[in-house]
Amino acid sequence: MQTLRIKTASTDGAQRARPGPGRDLSPLLAGAATAVAAAGAALALAGSGSPLRGPLTLFFLLAAPAAAIGAALRGLDPFGRVLVSLAGAVAFDMLVAQGMLAVHRWSVSGGTAAVTVFSSLTLLMVTVRRSRGRTARRQGL
Repeated sequence: MQTLRIKTASTDGAQRARPGPGRDLSPLLAGAATAVAAAGAALALAGSGSPLRGPLTLFFLLAAPAAAIGAALRGLDPFGRVLVSLAGAVAFDMLVAQGMLAVHRWSVSGGTAAVTVFSSLTLLMVTVRRSRGRTARRQGL
């Protein structure tokens, strides 16, 4: 009887890149999620009567603030970042709804616009803060 010796990968954690498509689906999934969220926002703001309006708008209302909050929390591990950003998105959506109901100005398009503005401003502030940090590091400050 002969013993087969199988060589294992090195223990330094290096992995070989797999050839062919399907190596990394995260950019593709991020693009698809962005397209779905944009379609939801467009349907909500246009006041469409499509049956896809509800689910796509709900996805937008959760994904847009979650992405903005997640971008601001780079220091957390991935699971904690996802958990905190989703909880923050739900809390922000409820805060917008409660505020609009309190002033008797509730509308779907108004809530969608408020979430869009918040998410855009948050992402803009994160981008500006990071670019300012890079500039300061380059100057040696």
